[in-house]
Amino acid sequence: MKTDLIPLYQATPEGREAEEILRNCVHCGFCTATCPTYQELNDERDGPRGRIYLIKQLLEGGEVTDKTRKHLDRCLTCRSCETTCPSGVKYGRLIDFGRAAVEKVAPRPTSERLKRWTLRQVLPRRQLFGTLLKLGQAVRPVLPKELQVKMPPKRRPHSIWPSNRHPRVMLALAGCAQPSATPNTNLAAARVLDRLGITLVEESKAGCCGAVSYHLGAHDEGLDYMRRNIDAWWPAVEAGAEAIVMTASGCGSMVQEYGHALANDPMYADKAQRISELAKDLSEILLAEDLSQLNLGELNERIAVHCPCTLQHAMKQGGSVEQILSNAGIELIKTKDKHLCCGSAGTYSILQPEISQKLLKNKLAALTIEQPDRIVTANVGCQLHLETKAKVPVQHWIELLDR
Repeated sequence: MKTDLIPLYQATPEGREAEEILRNCVHCGFCTATCPTYQELNDERDGPRGRIYLIKQLLEGGEVTDKTRKHLDRCLTCRSCETTCPSGVKYGRLIDFGRAAVEKVAPRPTSERLKRWTLRQVLPRRQLFGTLLKLGQAVRPVLPKELQVKMPPKRRPHSIWPSNRHPRVMLALAGCAQPSATPNTNLAAARVLDRLGITLVEESKAGCCGAVSYHLGAHDEGLDYMRRNIDAWWPAVEAGAEAIVMTASGCGSMVQEYGHALANDPMYADKAQRISELAKDLSEILLAEDLSQLNLGELNERIAVHCPCTLQHAMKQGGSVEQILSNAGIELIKTKDKHLCCGSAGTYSILQPEISQKLLKNKLAALTIEQPDRIVTANVGCQLHLETKAKVPVQHWIELLDR
């Protein structure tokens, strides 16, 4: 694709990278076949190819309107298009750049800015989010039905963190929503890894991965979260930690981008690259281990696996969870449309509720065609979103191995 960037963007590393990404696009349209929003809305501007043209128009100094922002906002950043693209277009990086640039060129109405600012202040702050969640759970019976459905149920830790100390050490990201919304996820991971002779350590100073702010166009704020996590992890990395285990693929996909996001920061570029190299999804870790020593009992349930977009399209680990569970003797049922998003997508379910609910309905239909007893996934956002309408339990897959 031929481009002619205006000087404003030619002068920045981000602008030059965006131009390179644009030039790789041959506008073949293969991406539209796997884009959830294009499949739902049938609008060229709500598919990757159309959004690429909108960003190209921005970079070349063309008119940017509220409609431009609307179509970029509707993107889930699921990156299914990247898996499909024969030219290797790094669409995820382009859409992040485009959104941040549009925020500066065409400011949002005050009400929209306030909503997004509130999300950026609440979701990444672990203690604040946890306090508000407990408050919401306490008054859940008197909430309107539509809010009751969205309120995650109370979950208490089912055991304690292992106290064993092994020579092999890995780090874990507690995250922001996961400790209070799904407290058994990291706990189950720590217990399973303990049985494999691995100590899992949560560094308390490491918090939000930065995705909430970064994907909402507040790049500087997102970069600050990344730097804080790098600082928190670095002593353990220098001490020989083998990996940073990601139990939420949404966070994992972001941490694997730290090296790219901070490539132009002379103080953090090298460290960020090392952190990205160490970041592995839990399934990737377990695939490399001998799981026969787990001594798993029988699970007389039929399980449907939802592979999050971030796991299959961003982290490139599609099928890893299924392989682990199958090897463990767990009966997995068939599902369909595995490449399509459930509609959670970070803050998308809040900011784009109508489209999100349509995608949720489609995903649950695809997951339950053979009537499973349980649905498992690899991302806290997907788990919370799916369980709002699912008629069977939804949990993180690692809890099956820690039964």
